[in-house]
Amino acid sequence: MVTSVPRLVVAAPSSGSGKTTVATGLMAALAARGLAVSPHKVGPDYIDPGYHALATGRVGRNLDAYLCGAELVAPLFLHGARGCDIAVVEGVMGLYDGAAGEGELASTAHVAKLLRAPVVLVVDAAKQSRSVAALVHGFASFDPQVRVAGVILNKVGSDRHEELLREALDSAGMPVLGVLRRAPQVDTPSRHLGLVPVAERRDQALEAVAAMAAQVSAGCDLDALVALARSAGAMAQTAWEAPVHPSGRRPVVAVAGGPAFTFSYAEHSELLTAAGAEVVAFDPLRDEELPEGTRGLVVGGGFPEVYAAELSANEPLRKAVADLAAGGAPVAAECAGLLYLCRELDGMPMCGVLDATARMSERLTLGYRDAVAVSDSVLAGAGTRMRGHEFHRTVVEPGAGAAPAWGVRAPERRVEGFVQRGVHASYLHTHWASEPGVARRFVERCRTS
Repeated sequence: MVTSVPRLVVAAPSSGSGKTTVATGLMAALAARGLAVSPHKVGPDYIDPGYHALATGRVGRNLDAYLCGAELVAPLFLHGARGCDIAVVEGVMGLYDGAAGEGELASTAHVAKLLRAPVVLVVDAAKQSRSVAALVHGFASFDPQVRVAGVILNKVGSDRHEELLREALDSAGMPVLGVLRRAPQVDTPSRHLGLVPVAERRDQALEAVAAMAAQVSAGCDLDALVALARSAGAMAQTAWEAPVHPSGRRPVVAVAGGPAFTFSYAEHSELLTAAGAEVVAFDPLRDEELPEGTRGLVVGGGFPEVYAAELSANEPLRKAVADLAAGGAPVAAECAGLLYLCRELDGMPMCGVLDATARMSERLTLGYRDAVAVSDSVLAGAGTRMRGHEFHRTVVEPGAGAAPAWGVRAPERRVEGFVQRGVHASYLHTHWASEPGVARRFVERCRTS
């Protein structure tokens, strides 16, 4: 099946060049024109897709060739882009930066090639003029299979500065598709793990997205960008579908959300639903009970350390989680979910499901991981191989009573996480689309536990 979805990739020479502002603003500006815009983000980042969703009114989705495998990038893209007029893909880091030591794998350039999509390069031009042509020429010629088709100049200081930049790029044969002047930074505050998620500041986030859209609408040639997206080549792949498994009883799987638990890939809930679960969201900051009839629990990533006091104060829910786990119900926890299941976090009582304590740390743990399940669990049988990503500034000090979840290779060989009765808890963020059997196994355990 040959499919054609107008699409383009917004990339940059390096982080901090302004690609999030441009990508999010472009999504919002195109949506304001009445187009159905499909938003995507290269890499494992959970936060930018939240802003993309505000800009477009559609779920922001990740495209990660490391977590999911290169063969799934195009199908997952097509799954997200169903029924859309155009797709905008925000890159990660610099255009050619990918998984450490893995060449182009999982870089923006790699994903652009897998999608056969043109690339728009966002360049911070604040401290250069004619040199911009050399920079852009280098990025455009580095890999002939990557089609760098235009430039958006960011932080341009004056009309004269813009004139010099345009002259240089014209001599290099590179179209300028937009110019953004130096301006106060759009209000997108950051903290220890990046931007503050949308769920924590929705009203302010809406204002920020509107400001990005205004910047892009005023400074970019939207018609030229749409025409460029329409020049993308046809795709021969088929859209990804969550495997459907006929079943009788649909067990309720409670999925934590709210401001403290914002990190989740949309495909996880879709896979759980297709596997036969009734997925019900709840907010551990506000809800004092688990959803009625809960047979399984999924607690993803987020910022429980920011909300430790509030989570600790919700004693009824902490007890409900502990009781559910003590009864052997399946519980899957990633990163923030792991911290929530510990006895305490920064000295404040948590659920006490695991005999472990957690605390904030000065050290950032960050990177892709190859992992193999070392214990049978509700998610995977021993020997199951998956790829994951770690991103945290906390340390968990384990007690006794649990087996490790994963054997991890890189940066050093070690075991990681906890398997205890029906509980699987780990720092590792995984993308279940790479191993659909994870969701199927979890739901089946919910049905029989």
